[in-house]
Amino acid sequence: MDWDKLRIFHAVADAGSLTHAGDTLHLSQSAVSRQIRALEESLNATLFHRHARGLILTEQGELLFDATSAMAKRLEAASARIHDSDEEVFGKLRVTTTIGFGSLWLAPRLTTLFDRYPELNVELMLEERVLDLPMREADVAIRMKEPSQADLIRKRLMSVRMQLYASPGYIEKLGPINSLTDLKERRLICQASESAQVGAGAKLVRDLMAEGMASVLNVNNYFGVLQAALHDLGVGVLPDYITDDFPDLVRVLPEIESGEVPVFLAYPEELRQSKRIHAFRDFVEQEIIAHRRKLKSARDG
Repeated sequence: MDWDKLRIFHAVADAGSLTHAGDTLHLSQSAVSRQIRALEESLNATLFHRHARGLILTEQGELLFDATSAMAKRLEAASARIHDSDEEVFGKLRVTTTIGFGSLWLAPRLTTLFDRYPELNVELMLEERVLDLPMREADVAIRMKEPSQADLIRKRLMSVRMQLYASPGYIEKLGPINSLTDLKERRLICQASESAQVGAGAKLVRDLMAEGMASVLNVNNYFGVLQAALHDLGVGVLPDYITDDFPDLVRVLPEIESGEVPVFLAYPEELRQSKRIHAFRDFVEQEIIAHRRKLKSARDG
């Protein structure tokens, strides 16, 4: 199969239009159309349904597009490895992690990474869905459980526990919380136990709900839980890593917390030598060490 024709087919399938693909490839619409017709003739298959609004892939076209998409990702990975043979850290790095960890812990610390590597471009992809690293949906992930795929390099970074926090204003308004009975008379702010989250956090929420909370506010991510707690709405079920950046929050009922949640950094085996990955990994590890020192200093104090 002609590689150049496959490249043009992929651009057309991705754009859904001969004209838009031509603009991307710097080719005329007629030139793109000729290449597509030639590819269809060589395969003896129709790859697109043509209609007034654009192009739609046929079943055969879908099969070929899956193949060219996989090829494009492999070529992108090869290009990244070639660029990583240079001494300097630059280019795009796609990082995926959960909304809570990414917005509350990672994003506020990225200044240090950019100061160190000003030519690095980070694409921060925050979502609860686990992206496929071997298929290059992202370059590196920070996950709240150990990755199960065998072709990933993984490193355990830290452990997290879900704990209970409230604002000083909320405690002052409704009084101290010294027991579960006191907690039942307050508003609990949490992720819904059925929402996408780590199992330990979901179990703690279910256990608290079983006590019969008088009022509950469910939010679909920990950033929203934090904002509600900071604004005196109730007692938030939050990860313990927030204590470093939100010292005004008061931990309540310290005997109540979730089980341990391991945090792993993972990336594909093929990026083992990537200087961008190494730079990001070292940055995260150094920030975690600083985080632990602050917590220890606070406890000792």
